[in-house]
Parts: sequence; structure tokens; C-alpha cells
Amino acid sequence: MSGPFRIGIDLGGTKIEGAAVDVSGSMRVRRRVATPVQNYRATIDAIIALVGGIEQEIGVTASVGIGIPGAVSPKTGLIKNANSTWLIGRPLQRDIETALGRPTRLANDANCFALSEATDGAGAGIDAVFGVILGTGVGGGIAIKGQILVGANAIAGEWGHNPLPWPTPDEIPGPPCYCGRLGCIESFLSGPGLAADHFRHFRESLSAPQIALTAESGDPHCRATLARYMDRLARGLASVINLIDPGVIVLGGGLSAISTLYEQVPRLWTRHIFSDRVVTRLLPPIHGDSSGVRGAAWLWRPEEGP
Repeated sequence: MSGPFRIGIDLGGTKIEGAAVDVSGSMRVRRRVATPVQNYRATIDAIIALVGGIEQEIGVTASVGIGIPGAVSPKTGLIKNANSTWLIGRPLQRDIETALGRPTRLANDANCFALSEATDGAGAGIDAVFGVILGTGVGGGIAIKGQILVGANAIAGEWGHNPLPWPTPDEIPGPPCYCGRLGCIESFLSGPGLAADHFRHFRESLSAPQIALTAESGDPHCRATLARYMDRLARGLASVINLIDPGVIVLGGGLSAISTLYEQVPRLWTRHIFSDRVVTRLLPPIHGDSSGVRGAAWLWRPEEGP
């Protein structure tokens, strides 16, 4: 397959990934660099360098879509609600467009993930798909009939900054969140949140992947931490199902690789869902960690030029 190509950029908390996607949805070029944490200007420079390198390789100028950990405020045009806090209050879209010399499109990274998986991934053919990012932060995106639901305030799907539902006494008031509140879902269910929960209980400093791997090998401490995590994830997703009733929930981000989530969480969420039966499926992403860049690329339709 040949062009037209669309370039997608996934701006994450620890990495920036770029890819050229052709008209069939195949990725022809894929590159990844470390995110310049706490450095706004270097973040822009890294994005511009990625786009330039990809375009040099494919030999054409392409449209550019960017998935960001936050949203563009409809009121100010500035970035809000980003767990990559150095982006907050910045005119990221304007600065990138100035540096590139052409229009770009920005969308929340979880929205890009949901768009990719709803188009030809785990949620293909499903009317309502909820895409979840479980990584450095906790994001959510809603795709209705293959279209992103942005919302009047550009916050549709942001379940991570609701309080953890049905909290137990030891979960109140909950850990502090970067947003300034206590007990947000993100503070429990992000990778750092999982690691912090394990440390609070056992005074063991392990990363989220280490906890999952060690739990699999039978370690009782890590198994207990993972059991708490799955119960909290089930409660959080049950509140989403009660609200938007999606046919499929797709998990993305680093923690989506924990295979036991897909079996255990649907068993646990049933008790919290206001229905006599639950047909919502919890699925891993078809496109894995490439869904973010694919969805960002698809912010432009194939027939639209750069």
C-alpha cells in the first residue's frame, strides 16, 4: 500500500512515539524518543524532530495529529488537565503549528486510543466503546459509532479524576493527586499509584510491572496488592458502565499487559452494576501500544491534506 500517509504522535509522560500510517491503517515508520520531562520547549523540539525524521523516511509531507495527556481548553486554547504538568497553561497547538508551519490536530491521548480501537480494533463494530489508559496516569476516552466524544468542556471520559467509588474506610480520604484533590481514581489505579499502594502496605519499593510479575510467581505481598488493585479497577469501571453502558471497554497503557485483569475484573464489577446481567466485555487492545499513534494519525481523514 502507498500513501497518503498520516503521521500520529503519542505524547506520553515518559516517551514520545511517532508513526506514519498509510490508508490501510498499516504503520510504515515508527519511532520513539524519551519525553523531556519538565521541559516544555524541549518537548516541542522533540515532536518537531520526530515529524521531520518520519517525513524524511516516507519522502512526503504528511498531516500531523497528536495525542496529548490532557486537553485543549475550548475557552483559551491552552492545555489543561495534563498529568505532564509542564504542558498546563501552554499554547501547545499554536507553538507546534508555528514550528511546523502548518495546521495540526490535537486530542486527548485516551480519545486517540479509543478512536483506534473502535475503528478496527477490539471495539470494531460496537456502538459505544470506552478506552482506558492505565499508565503514568489514568485516562479515558469515549467513541460513539466510531467518532470521538469530546464533550462541551473537552473532558468526556475523564473518569480518572472522579473519586474512587464505594471506598472502604482505609481508602478515605485517599492519596493526593496532582490535580490537588485526594482519592482520585488516578491516584489508586495509575502505575505510580499501584507502586505507592504496595509501599504503604509493605514498605517494599517495587514498580508496577515488578509487582505484577512477582504476584504471578506467587509472592503473597504482591498478590495482595494486585487483588486490591483489581477490586478498585472493578469499582471504577462499574461506575462507568452505570453511566454510559459501553459494549466494550478496552484497556491500554502499561498496566493493560496484566493478563489476569481481563478474567478477574468482570467477575468483580458485577456486584456494583445496576443491571440484572452484564454483557459489557473487558478486552486488551488489538493494536497494543500502537493504538495511541494510530488514533492520533486518524484525527485527519485520509482525503484531507497536511
